[in-house]
Amino acid sequence: MSKRIEVKDLNVYYSKFLAVEDVSINIEPRSVTAFIGPSGCGKSTFLRTLNRMHEVIPGARVEGEVLLDGEDLYGTGVDPVLVRRQVGMVFQRPNPFPTMSIRDNVLAGVRLNDRRMSKGDSDALVEKSLVGANLWNEVKDRLDKPGSGLSGGQQQRLCIARAIAVEPEVLLMDEPCSALDPISTLAIEDLIDQLKQEYTIVIVTHNMQQASRVSDRTAFFNIAGTGKPGKLIEYDDTSTIFSTPSVQATEDYVSGRFG
Repeated sequence: MSKRIEVKDLNVYYSKFLAVEDVSINIEPRSVTAFIGPSGCGKSTFLRTLNRMHEVIPGARVEGEVLLDGEDLYGTGVDPVLVRRQVGMVFQRPNPFPTMSIRDNVLAGVRLNDRRMSKGDSDALVEKSLVGANLWNEVKDRLDKPGSGLSGGQQQRLCIARAIAVEPEVLLMDEPCSALDPISTLAIEDLIDQLKQEYTIVIVTHNMQQASRVSDRTAFFNIAGTGKPGKLIEYDDTSTIFSTPSVQATEDYVSGRFG
C-alpha cells in the first residue's frame, strides 16, 4: 500500500510570501521520516503540501513537483480530494467529531468519499481500523458512545483509525503527540512503529527524543530570520543526524543549543 514520495525543487507561497524555499527530498515507502526544526521554519507547511492541505488557506500555491510513485500530485486535472484520500493527515490536537459515535468517527472519511457499504462491511472496516490503531480492545463495547468521551490519547488513536479507514498509502502526522501525556505518547509511538509496516509515514515533531525513537530518516529545517523562507538544511539517516550531522546548525539544534 505504501508509496515513494519524491519532491523536486518545491517552493511554497502564501500570496507573495515565500514560506518554504527549494526543497528536494525522497521519502521511501514503509519508513518513518521525521521533520524537525525550530518553530516557524516551514516544516508543517511543507508537510501539508504533501497532500495539498495547505491549499485550504487562500493564496497558497506551490512551484515544483511532488511525485507519488512517479505521479505528480499537482499535475493538471488532479483532484485534491483524491490526493487526500491517498495521503492521510493526523493533526496536532485530537479532533474526533464531537457529535459522532466512535463507530461513526471511524467511518466519517469513507462516507465523505461516498462509499456505500453494507452494515456487515462497515462493521468489519470499523473493527479493522480500530485494531490497526491499537484501540479496538479499549472501545469495542462502546462503539455507539461519543468519540469525544475518550481520553486524549484514545482520541488521537481514533483519529488515526479514521485516517487509515479510507486506505491511504501515506500517513502524515503533524506533531501528533504534542497535546498528550507521556503514556499516551508512548502508545502513539508504538503504533507508528507498527503502521510503518504498511504505510509511508511522515511526522513533524519538536521532540528530539521522539524523532530519534520513531524515525528511520530525519530532515532538519531551519530559517535564517523572521520573514525569511524555511529551508531544508540536512536530510539523512536518523542515527547520522543525531550523532554525526554534516552541518553545524543541525548539530546545534539536535544538541539543544537553540530552538
